[in-house]
Amino acid sequence: MTYALWIVQALLALLFLFAGGSKFYMSIEEMTKDIQLPGAFLRFIGVAEILGAIGLIVPSLLRIRPGLTPLSAAGLVIRRGEPCCSRSSSPSRRSWCWWSRCWR
Repeated sequence: MTYALWIVQALLALLFLFAGGSKFYMSIEEMTKDIQLPGAFLRFIGVAEILGAIGLIVPSLLRIRPGLTPLSAAGLVIRRGEPCCSRSSSPSRRSWCWWSRCWR
């Protein structure tokens, strides 16, 4: 079970490192072409994803404050759940989202 947990943590960390790193690799014009958000905010999201990926691995790996790993995971869950509600415009489409309570 421990090995499975480490494998899942490593895969998620790689996913978020890739997602956050791509926000630094792409130009701001290319990122804001389809999304109506400021470029600086998208860079901030990239920093948050990179720090979250580091937070998934480093505290447990070094055994320094391993309680930070679940907090990092919870922050990344909130980060991944937010776009489903902010992009849907109708209340009926928002109702399926677990985050929809903030819209009522």
